[in-house]
Amino acid sequence: MPILATRMKEFRARLGLTQEDLANMVNVRRETIVHLEKGKYNPSLKLAFDIAKALETTVDELFSYDE
Repeated sequence: MPILATRMKEFRARLGLTQEDLANMVNVRRETIVHLEKGKYNPSLKLAFDIAKALETTVDELFSYDE
């Protein structure tokens, strides 16, 4: 199964946000952010858009498929 490569950590760092901060902003547990950043979990479309909005970027900038 293809997994999404993500630049979440990079964008989160630019804004000075912790994993906990981002998790609270998008209403998920911190562990979900950890799994997303490690590429162990593909987000729902809604969660991907919520994270992109919270990180002031687009879904295209934040995620890409890594086959």
